[in-house]
Amino acid sequence: MDKAILRQIEQTIGYKFSDKGLLVKAFTHSSAVDERLSSNERLEFLGDAVLAVVICQALFENFTDYLEGDLTKIKSKLVSRETCAQISGQLGLQKFLKVGKGMVSNRALSGSLAAGVLETVIAAIYIDGGFDAAREFILRIFGSLIEQSDAEQAQGNYKSLLQQHSQEQFTATPSYMLLDEKGPDHNKCFELEVVISDRHFPSAWGSNKKEAEQKAAYNALIELGVLKNPAG
Repeated sequence: MDKAILRQIEQTIGYKFSDKGLLVKAFTHSSAVDERLSSNERLEFLGDAVLAVVICQALFENFTDYLEGDLTKIKSKLVSRETCAQISGQLGLQKFLKVGKGMVSNRALSGSLAAGVLETVIAAIYIDGGFDAAREFILRIFGSLIEQSDAEQAQGNYKSLLQQHSQEQFTATPSYMLLDEKGPDHNKCFELEVVISDRHFPSAWGSNKKEAEQKAAYNALIELGVLKNPAG
């Protein structure tokens, strides 16, 4: 792989390697070498793990109202082979991949191989520049997809959607006030309301506090005009 191509790859990914040999290896498929240890297979293994850690940390830090199940759904979608192949295709990484002659026209170049080469690039950056460099690269190329996935997930998570809207529009964080509770200990129901900067919104009942909070957040989103009232 000549120096001009290596420079083109570095410009494409926005990272300059100290170890050019590592970059060459990241773009060498096992079909192009006699010894598989000379290929990028081991880098793909490492890159997959680094990607998962960075995405999990980003979701954990940014979406503080999301439960484990919500975070898992978003993470699974973001680190999937389909998403990695999509990003790799947008960057055009697969055109730099060195493959065996029989693989040149293989449809996998736009599928699993494309996804794999993104992971090998992540691993190569991690080894060459450390975790922070890999994290910066991942967040730069996954940023818009993280926001998009959050918006999709937030349609069923009204608390998160309300918090985002409240902070953007009022620079305030919603609080949830317990107004009433009824029933025996084993079968209670709770009434809560949302308060934003001393503004009170219609309350809601739920079989537990989390359910009541979600319903109260929904009521606030309706009154704020963020969501349409189904009855209207």
